[in-house]
Amino acid sequence: MHNMKSVFNKEKGLDFTKQPMFFGKDLAVQRYDTFKYPIFDKLTQQQLGFFWRPEEISLQKDRNDYQNLREEHKFIFTSNLKYQTMLDSVQGRGPALAFLPFCSLPELESCLITWDFMETIHSRSYTYIIKNLYPNPNEVFDTIIDDEKIEQRAKSVTKAYDDLIEIGYKKIMGQDVNEYELKKKLWLALCTVNILEGLRFYVSFACSFAFGELKQLEGSAKIISLIARDESQHLAISQKIINNYREHEQDKVMLQVIKDTEQQVYDMYDNAVQEEKDWATYLLTQGSMIGLSEKLLHRFVEHMANRRMRTIGLEPKYDQKTNPLPWVQHWLNSKGLQNAPQETEIESYVIGGIKQDVEKDTFSNFKL
Repeated sequence: MHNMKSVFNKEKGLDFTKQPMFFGKDLAVQRYDTFKYPIFDKLTQQQLGFFWRPEEISLQKDRNDYQNLREEHKFIFTSNLKYQTMLDSVQGRGPALAFLPFCSLPELESCLITWDFMETIHSRSYTYIIKNLYPNPNEVFDTIIDDEKIEQRAKSVTKAYDDLIEIGYKKIMGQDVNEYELKKKLWLALCTVNILEGLRFYVSFACSFAFGELKQLEGSAKIISLIARDESQHLAISQKIINNYREHEQDKVMLQVIKDTEQQVYDMYDNAVQEEKDWATYLLTQGSMIGLSEKLLHRFVEHMANRRMRTIGLEPKYDQKTNPLPWVQHWLNSKGLQNAPQETEIESYVIGGIKQDVEKDTFSNFKL
């Protein structure tokens, strides 16, 4: 029987820069002066710099827009809201439940806590949209889990988390667990999250932005663009953890796991791509939208999957080499979004998320 996990490690002279990312010694002082992986601290700072709240954005015009939508467009908008609420409900607790208890680097601990917290803002955002646009918000919330298309996909995104929690908690309760099995569950959970953050939102994002392009539901599109900006930070966290295992951690057991599960991870991508395509097809069953078609959305899913796979050392497997929805890009890069203040909001101050590139002579010609 091993020692149980402690909330504070009192061991003297413990050097955290020599610890692995997960399943190392219990954490001691939360210190952010020396790092094994400075990138995690940088990602924490960026997330905090991007802090925002949905209430900053007015949805008054959106309420009227929604009432005036055609039925098939209401179906697309509401179905996506339900699906995104489910995904962020998983992500609003998943990192804290499944990764945080096993974390053994202070900078990664801080990054995971911030990630989880930002996800709860996303869930609050969906509630804010639903409460403002629908006469009876309960109807939307109460039917999320009744929707079999959403329920099916909930299984795909939660299984790897649940498997890791089951074996990981046995370890921290002092039971003997097989190291290879433990690390395999961690690896598959990391890959599942990478797919969730980098692929599973994007059909829904594209639909939200398509409404925005048509000057409809612009407040909601603005909120979704802020969520998308956060998700790219969260995607970066999962990519860094994955690539650290591939390149820096020198964990022989994990490197063996990565080799052994390679085909399984390709299959997970395949499965997610197919589920996203099926979702796009389902959304358009009652009618299409200007700028979007089933074929375009399917190609968009393949394009995003290729991009995500390349970033974590996998071979891009899909035919689509270019972005078939180039107009989505400026919504995903929300720093490029300019709104008149009376339409939605004045962009909040971003501290730590901006480039500090002012030279000393930048203002030399500036006169008051």
